[in-house]
Amino acid sequence: MHKVIMKHALVCAVLGSAVATVQAQEESTLMLGKMERVEISAQRTGPLSARNVLSSVDVLGPQLLQDQQVQHAWELFARAPGVMLTQFRQGNESGKLSFRGFNGEGEVNAVKLLIDGIPANDNAGGMPFLDMLFPLEITGIEIVRGTNDPRYGLHNIAGNANVTTRSGGNEGQARISYGSFGTREVQVAQGIEHGNWSQNYFLGYVDSNGYRDNSAFKKYTVSGKWFYTSDDGRTRSGLSVRHTEGDGDEAGYLEARDARSHPTSAYDYASSTGGNRAMTQASVQLDHKVDGAWSLATKAYVNTVRDQRWLRYAVTASQQERMIDERHVGLIASATYRPSALLALETGVSAEHQNDRSPRYNTVDQVRVAAMRDQRFRFDTYGAYVQAVWQPVAGLKVIPGYRVDQVDGSFNDPSKGVRYAIEDYGLIRQPKLSAVYALGEGASVYGNWGRTFQVGAGAAAYRSTAASLRPSINEGWEGGVKFAASEWLDGRVALWRQDASGEVKRRLNDPAGGSDNLGRTRRQGADLQLNARTSASGNAWLSYSLQRSRIIEPDPAAPATLGKQIDHVPRTLYSAGYDWQVAAALKVSAWASGQGGYFLTTANTGNTWGAYTLLNLGASYRVSPQVTIEVQVKNLANRYYEYVWQNDQTRHAPGDGRAIYLAAAFTL
Repeated sequence: MHKVIMKHALVCAVLGSAVATVQAQEESTLMLGKMERVEISAQRTGPLSARNVLSSVDVLGPQLLQDQQVQHAWELFARAPGVMLTQFRQGNESGKLSFRGFNGEGEVNAVKLLIDGIPANDNAGGMPFLDMLFPLEITGIEIVRGTNDPRYGLHNIAGNANVTTRSGGNEGQARISYGSFGTREVQVAQGIEHGNWSQNYFLGYVDSNGYRDNSAFKKYTVSGKWFYTSDDGRTRSGLSVRHTEGDGDEAGYLEARDARSHPTSAYDYASSTGGNRAMTQASVQLDHKVDGAWSLATKAYVNTVRDQRWLRYAVTASQQERMIDERHVGLIASATYRPSALLALETGVSAEHQNDRSPRYNTVDQVRVAAMRDQRFRFDTYGAYVQAVWQPVAGLKVIPGYRVDQVDGSFNDPSKGVRYAIEDYGLIRQPKLSAVYALGEGASVYGNWGRTFQVGAGAAAYRSTAASLRPSINEGWEGGVKFAASEWLDGRVALWRQDASGEVKRRLNDPAGGSDNLGRTRRQGADLQLNARTSASGNAWLSYSLQRSRIIEPDPAAPATLGKQIDHVPRTLYSAGYDWQVAAALKVSAWASGQGGYFLTTANTGNTWGAYTLLNLGASYRVSPQVTIEVQVKNLANRYYEYVWQNDQTRHAPGDGRAIYLAAAFTL
């Protein structure tokens, strides 16, 4: 009898492994950093996940994130393939992420950000809410690049990024660190799970003097989650709340001759620049499994951000106070039907109401002198989608989708005595189609096509002129091969293109908040990603992206931009890393990231700037089952790198020099 049971268990294990292998080849998701056999087959209950999108989907696991020494969460994306980081290093306005040939200037914010599935962009598509997160609280980052994901509308121009945080468990962890530039950081996470209830709490605090003069920064975050699961496991409901406050000085921008010779300096006129930011995100969630085939998921949320910033870009310019005061209330819901293992259907709706203000003032040493504007606006979005996952024959999966969005709102500025209605964008229709075919256990080919959209942000979304503005439609495709050449190597090779009709970009320094027409644009590129288990104790990864962003039909007022590259988009992006488990208690890591240079304007005149390659090292030693000592060296070679933009001349923000951090991590 014992032999029969063992034989039956062995057969089940072999069959299960075979099914998982086939299902894995029918997806296009890559787990990054650590080669482990991870089942990525489709969920049997709940909403369809990102792995069903069949695009360039990458997942960064906690082993790549939680021990990282970063001051801002956007820095964690340095390890993500094809992601560009724009590093302003100006207090709370520290940096942005972008991909698929879009820059991070803030003129066109093309990435939809979600935190635990909750939309988390500001009105213009910026990502201040990303700075609410500390590494120890994050359990994963899921990045979807492309135009074929129907789940999201607004800001989902080039794709989306969902950051997930701790949920459930009884584990407690803490991390205390100290390092260069007087940086001090404390993170504490605690999970409590008992019976039907689960609770999660987090506290994070960071305080740094900064690499440059007048660049001190401090921030704290507190968060809590409370969830209840019914006795039969079919219903899960809960509340999540997170609050952050940050206060940062801004070193400003240096002229070229000073940036290289004195990168840590700041001009005297920047001594009273900086700002403070307070953000809150609260959500309630209800998931219910109706029966074996039907499931429902609903989230309602409130996001608030209040940012007060004083800045001055040149000695010849006056100081400005800029404020962002936004409140977003939203609802997202979906219903999923799985009649068989070969078919799944999902439909969803979303709605968001924004009540926003964006005043600006001329100031002297943070004292208001005159009002520049007092913009107040309501911006509402409504969307609905449907998608299906269908497997008509073994090895082939087809996913058609369709989404529609509509915007509404009104605008007024009492200081100017003006009032505008929203642009009549109409119904914004976005068809999608994806397919993947498993060539066998070793590889699969996939392709997708879809449309996304861009509408105006801030004042640019309203009818301030008689001319009617249509949404800019982004139409894109991707084709690729995902492969697992052996037990020790897997990866992806992909080609992609994305065309936009009538693309517009915000005028960031325009008091009126207007926009400029770029015309028709084309972005295209190629991506290579590899994960390798070089030995039983070693793991390596590599990503390399080529991209090009061009204007193919310019604004009639700027004919000279025909064929020119879009500003601040480097031609290459790359990252690589290696983890070596030297002994049971000792781990050593090395990782690097970099990019090519970019033009500062669409005229493509002058030099290219911004190219860099940075190398980092880390080591951790487990002193006991409860205590680990860590050391990290950032920018090991002390390479000079910078962010550069141009007004009357080039303006430079040098990046951090070599930095060393020592940390102690505890299991509570």
